[in-house]
Amino acid sequence: MTRRQTSSAIGPNFDAVGGSADLREIVGALLTFGLLISVLMLVVCSACWAIASAAGSWQTATRAKVGLLVALGGAVLLGGLLIWANWLLDLGASL
Repeated sequence: MTRRQTSSAIGPNFDAVGGSADLREIVGALLTFGLLISVLMLVVCSACWAIASAAGSWQTATRAKVGLLVALGGAVLLGGLLIWANWLLDLGASL
């Protein structure tokens, strides 16, 4: 049985997260844009739901309700993704 010697040069690449500041800005800008669109869709869908319910159009009210729930889910996912991306960038910088 032979034993291999490990080199001391083998280790993690600490320069792998060199552009993390730029990456943080890009991710933050894209997620902020997505959150703004989601909030805008929340406002539009809730207004459509109110108007359609008042007019007695249950088909349109149902579609607006589904749009409201989808926009709410998108906003929650994008908010969670922003927190997750910042955590990963902080974790990568601390290695």
